[in-house]
Amino acid sequence: MSPRSRWRHALLGGACACAALPVAHVSIGIATRVEPPRVELPAPGASRSWMRTRAGLREVYLEGSPEAIGAEHGRLMRDRMIANEAELWEEYASHVPWWIARVGIIDWTRLRYRTIDTGIPEPRRRELAAEAIALQPDPMAGRMATYQRMVFLHSLYDIALPLERSPLIGCTSFALAPEATVDGHVIAARAFDFEAGEAVDRDKAVFLVREDGAIPFASVAWPGFLGVVTGMNAEGVVMVVHGARAGAPATEGVPVAFSLREALEHAHSTAEAVQILRGQRVLVSHIVFVVDAHAAFAVVERAPGAEATVRETSASVAVTNHFEGPLAADPLNVHVRESTTTVGRRTRIDELIARVAPRTATPARALALLRDHGCAGDERCALGDRRAIDALIATHGIVADATDRSLWVGVGPNLSGKFVRLDLRALLAPDHDPSSDPEPDTMPEDAAVLAARRARDLAHPEGDRAR
Repeated sequence: MSPRSRWRHALLGGACACAALPVAHVSIGIATRVEPPRVELPAPGASRSWMRTRAGLREVYLEGSPEAIGAEHGRLMRDRMIANEAELWEEYASHVPWWIARVGIIDWTRLRYRTIDTGIPEPRRRELAAEAIALQPDPMAGRMATYQRMVFLHSLYDIALPLERSPLIGCTSFALAPEATVDGHVIAARAFDFEAGEAVDRDKAVFLVREDGAIPFASVAWPGFLGVVTGMNAEGVVMVVHGARAGAPATEGVPVAFSLREALEHAHSTAEAVQILRGQRVLVSHIVFVVDAHAAFAVVERAPGAEATVRETSASVAVTNHFEGPLAADPLNVHVRESTTTVGRRTRIDELIARVAPRTATPARALALLRDHGCAGDERCALGDRRAIDALIATHGIVADATDRSLWVGVGPNLSGKFVRLDLRALLAPDHDPSSDPEPDTMPEDAAVLAARRARDLAHPEGDRAR
């Protein structure tokens, strides 16, 4: 074959390959479409719902059947859901600048998780289907069908965690036993470090949910997300999830956010929550920290194909992002211990908890621990050091009084803004009238961060920062 013929064949082969890519993309989209269940959308106002902002914190109340909850969620928060998702797509494009790579990753995700909805509890599928209908007209539908995007967005934890640079390895939580607190209450606190863009911090929402036949609960999240990564129910059960790595990710199981919600809506105690968690198949490895009003604390370590390991205690305890049970020797967990700040943060929070004298802790003291800017061994750290409990990257933070059913939630940014108290006894009560609620109590902003920001602004006036 002459050089010219070889060149023509090469060009023809390249042209065929280029032509095949769009065909393959369209074929994958058709073959992997996730169909929603058929639902009848309740009329607006058929169930009680409301949204308001108090002291800078958005509260969203949803009540009724899964369809009613999904529909009202979509109606109340449509604009914010669309705006935040648009920002998420922009963030994705900034991290993956080549469009062909972005398309390839999405197509791979479609193929790998084409049956992910089969692990979602049936009431949640109906809820998402109603939410997708209420969201119409959907300006993002050209990227992926609405219901399928809702499924993937609620499974983002499970899809993102296996990635080498997952933004989910950075959380710190702890619980203080009654012996440590002023009034003998159980106090828990958590920093949710999730670097997925500013919108999930800036535009957070606290969902107050009363689903028919379930225990009412509060979930700290963002518009469009009604799973649970940080939550507390009316029985005083607090549940939070921490990223951790071990084993191989699965393609069948319950997405983490719905796994925790299922437990939170049906558990009256830590023991009941643990029983529910033990019975679930999971997609990815992670840690669930459970606290109840009776000072029963549990650290549940889970990975696909492995039996859940549970460490139970009634003493003050902390959790970061590494396994300590049978999964501790897994190479992925060893890598997390060696390459992330999990051990340093765990050492630091253990030091701080050990210094809490008996009968001295309050929610304000717990918040001070959560906002700690030092490093292990009392090493002085620069503000924002990743080894600190507060590395200025948290998407949200909470302090929960499980005994009193009070939930303090940070307004942001990160953990430095004021924390607002939500009285869950009142807010989750049937027929509660929100118009009668007084202004909530608050805990003040972080003085150290405010001082640093003032110093930065003085050193770099607006004009200098702009340049």
